[in-house]
Amino acid sequence: MRYNRLGRTGLFVSEICLGTMTFGGNGADMWAKIGELGQADADALVRAAIEGGVNFIDTADVYAGGRSEEITGQALRNLNVRRDEIVVATKGFGPTGDGPNGRGNSRYHLIDACKASLKRLQLDHIDLYQIHGFDPATPIEETLRALDTLVQHGHVRYVGVSNWAAWQIAKALGIAERLGLHRFASLQAYYTLVGRDLEREIAPMLASEEVGLMVWSPLAGGYLSGKYSGGGTGDGRRAGFNFPPVDLARGDAVISAMRPIAEAKGVSVAQVALAWLLHQRIVTSVIVGAKRAEQLSENLAASEIELTADDLAALDAASALPAEYPGWMLERQGQPQRDLLTARR
Repeated sequence: MRYNRLGRTGLFVSEICLGTMTFGGNGADMWAKIGELGQADADALVRAAIEGGVNFIDTADVYAGGRSEEITGQALRNLNVRRDEIVVATKGFGPTGDGPNGRGNSRYHLIDACKASLKRLQLDHIDLYQIHGFDPATPIEETLRALDTLVQHGHVRYVGVSNWAAWQIAKALGIAERLGLHRFASLQAYYTLVGRDLEREIAPMLASEEVGLMVWSPLAGGYLSGKYSGGGTGDGRRAGFNFPPVDLARGDAVISAMRPIAEAKGVSVAQVALAWLLHQRIVTSVIVGAKRAEQLSENLAASEIELTADDLAALDAASALPAEYPGWMLERQGQPQRDLLTARR
């Protein structure tokens, strides 16, 4: 297991992060379609992850209505995990109440949401507190000041964001610098071989501004396991919860390119998908979830897979984004200067 610096902070996190969205689902709710792991099964997964070198766990206050945070916190206690050996990340923004102020990125909501997460997690601080979505009703400055307050009060060590556009993050970074507030250390975003949209605007911004990238749903909701290609329905999460969206024609082409690579290396298609992400320089950590210990073990093993230049070229050709303005113009106009930079190295 390798450990990467989170953005431009001094914090190092494992390149694979344990996601806990499978913890706590119950009955017919949406979360049950993702996972219904109880405490004992969650304890076993957390133990296996830590034994595999994982020091990073991600959850959110809306997962299973807060049960995911409760189970995660209890697992850390049950396993006697030293607090200084684990990095715990959670998120706020989603609905935690019925009223109009029970969600969003207002100071009113975020400070209460953070304190409620601390109680469910049974922790005295959260290592990475992330804004789970963009709130068009709340000024970014108000959100940043609320997060800064949480850091100043010792409730939170670092702050991050999830599912924001490049311009929104860049604006927030500028406001934070101007006002002397704590800046976003990371972005949690969707990025896969069948969903490379992030490369258009977000990835260049992250590299420029030294913001870390945590990848959610690295297997596209199970699609990149290969069992849904060619019109297959499968029996996993995607069969009952068709998310994230996938262009099936392009997706099948990507799966076809992955299969010979997987067969040549004696690994699964899913492991190739994870390995591809771990070979992308912009990626800090890949969030993997599991329902069974063997699933987690397979995911962790992806960190040991080496993809050759030819492997990466084949996957890139099958999954490349179609040209789009202004990207193609930036590429065309900037090539002479890029050549100069290359020549100097």
